[in-house]
Amino acid sequence: MSVSVRPLDLADTAQAAAWLDLLDHYARDPMGGGSGLSGYAQANLARELRDLPTFHGALAFDGENAVGLINCFAGFSTFAARPLLNIHDIVTRAGLRGRGVGQALLGWAETRARQLGCCKLTLEVLSNNRRALRSYEQAGFAPYVLDPAAGQALFLQKNLTED
Repeated sequence: MSVSVRPLDLADTAQAAAWLDLLDHYARDPMGGGSGLSGYAQANLARELRDLPTFHGALAFDGENAVGLINCFAGFSTFAARPLLNIHDIVTRAGLRGRGVGQALLGWAETRARQLGCCKLTLEVLSNNRRALRSYEQAGFAPYVLDPAAGQALFLQKNLTED
């Protein structure tokens, strides 16, 4: 397998379709919630993200076949007074995992973060997603701790819509 990573162009209908298919593939996986993208998301997501300046995405290809994606959003670290890049979604098509696609996508995100002058990359992962945790550790990620006595940071959410 020869993996290449290219920045995502959501104005390109072929790229947008491949990206949406991969994102739905991820959403159908138990680690992505298991239910697939909603009809609303499928109809609106590419258009909404296309013009969002904080969105940074890429597709991984094996030849001309899209085999993975990464969706990132720029944020800001108040403690460092510098931007950061959060990896919101990363997926490799099932059956192709363990072949370097995820590492290539993480490498792309690190390069993009450095280009943006970011102080760090962040991401969230389910605690029982051991395969992903090993991949992230291999790429240099570690739990977020300000002071070991205070413990690790936890990711929390509060849903504001019923979708």
